[in-house]
Amino acid sequence: MNDVFGLTGRVAAITGGGGLLGMKHAEAVASRGGIPVLIDIAPAAAKASDLAGRFQVPAFACQADITDPASVRCILEEILRRFDRLDILINNAANNPKMENSAEVNFSRLENFPLQQWNADLSVGLTGAYLCSQVMGSYMAEQFRRSGRRGVILNIASDLAVIGPDQRIYRQPGLPGHLQPAKPVTYSVVKSGLVGLTRYLATYWADSGVRVNAISPGGVFNGQPEDFVARLTNLIPMGRMANGDEYQGAIVFLVSDASAYMTGHNLVIDGGRTAW
Repeated sequence: MNDVFGLTGRVAAITGGGGLLGMKHAEAVASRGGIPVLIDIAPAAAKASDLAGRFQVPAFACQADITDPASVRCILEEILRRFDRLDILINNAANNPKMENSAEVNFSRLENFPLQQWNADLSVGLTGAYLCSQVMGSYMAEQFRRSGRRGVILNIASDLAVIGPDQRIYRQPGLPGHLQPAKPVTYSVVKSGLVGLTRYLATYWADSGVRVNAISPGGVFNGQPEDFVARLTNLIPMGRMANGDEYQGAIVFLVSDASAYMTGHNLVIDGGRTAW
């Protein structure tokens, strides 16, 4: 019986590959024999080397700006130069804004959210995913026409692509309402946009051997403050945040032949939060 979860020799480009979840996705691919390519604006060569040593696969890193079409084309050229194939694209990159608030203004709030920050967040999280899909997805579609080798695109969305953020969990005691922090508007817009992009690409390339799905994970515990964790877990039927490695099985499923008849779907894995 064939191993439908096997990824031996398949090349996976992972944007934001040097980050917390990007590395988890890369580990998932490498654990099944796939070759992760860590694409990141920051250097990630040491992380790729670590993956190569632990999993015995030729992982490598590309430092690149996915908001620049020329940079994305260079990524593809480098992947093809090394491996002469590309099988998987995981659109994982997201902007991580660091906004300096003042005593009078909290810039995370919708009323004050800067247009410059809006443009920056959408540029990385949504336009970057579009550009990578345009360039790499088009190549995978052509690869299928030439050789019959199929491709996969996986967009990393969020449970907040399915529901609105509960702003109560971000509140801090003692602050007046106009200074209370909020989940930025761009997070919901980018993640919802990725689900829309998923459906569009899935139907666009349905006859071209390229499957496109999304995964909407819930929050991952990463040392957040106890009071925030308590408020969030109160909204989750399973009563806890996710561990960093709990999405790896779903990643393998979605990028392997185990999901061969699945496209255009958004797989929600959130501890039951959206069931309430």
